[in-house]
This record gives sequence, C-alpha cells and structure tokens, in this order.
Amino acid sequence: MPDNAITIVGNITRDPELKFLNSGQAAVRLSVAVNRRWQNRQTQEWEERVSYFEVTGYGSMAENAANSLSKGTRVVVTGRLEQRSWETENGDKRSIVEINADEIAPSLRFATVVVTRTPRPDAPARDVERPAPRPTEPNTYTYDEEPF
Repeated sequence: MPDNAITIVGNITRDPELKFLNSGQAAVRLSVAVNRRWQNRQTQEWEERVSYFEVTGYGSMAENAANSLSKGTRVVVTGRLEQRSWETENGDKRSIVEINADEIAPSLRFATVVVTRTPRPDAPARDVERPAPRPTEPNTYTYDEEPF
C-alpha cells in the first residue's frame, strides 16, 4: 500500500467525464464532495464543511464508472494522492492535488445496485457451461451450539 493512500466517501458533483488517451486507454475524471457535519457544543447548532476532490481513474474502471455513475451518486473512492502541474496558454503555472483512483464504487449506505460483470478482454473464452450452484440449506443452530 502506498504511503499516501486515501479513501473518501461523498457525492459526485457532476457527471463523470470519459476521455481516451493517445494510447487508447480510457480515462475518467469526476469531482466528489465530502460533507462533514458536527454540532457546535457552544451554540448547539449544526455546522457543516464541504471538501471537493478531483478524482481520475483509468482503464476498464474508467469506462465502467462513466457508464454506471452520475451526478449525485454517493461513491467510495480509494487511491493515492498525486500532484500534477501544467502551464496555461498565458504562461501561468498551475497545479492540482488529485486522487488517482484504484477503486471507485457506489456506496450502499442509501442505495442498492445491480452488479453486472463485464467480460475481461484478457480472459480466455470458455466453451463449457458451468452448472448452476446448488442452493445451500440455511444454517441452523440449537441452543447447545456456538454460531461461530
């Protein structure tokens, strides 16, 4: 695990933007708002602070995120912090610290999802159908047994 690992949970602030690099690799960019809320002990009023994070992801994850997520979706992002610098057309120097995502996933705290596996291009084709798994009997315990 890198020394600058980060995990955030928040809401996407705009629809993910999918682009393809010159190499043909997919890249997604999205912005995530992370809200922190607390009660001020002196005034007893609720206060809130919002932090915004730019997130980038690559490859099949980028395509899956762009096809599955939209503005307002609550997501969990894990990755690492990276600083990127560039120069504008006017010669001004700019830099940003962004999250280079290892994983982007919808949060299941306030939503449900249907997971659809995408085929892996590097996986060998399978001509043989696998039998459906047999249903298992639910675990039953008597008062004399430990459940663990």
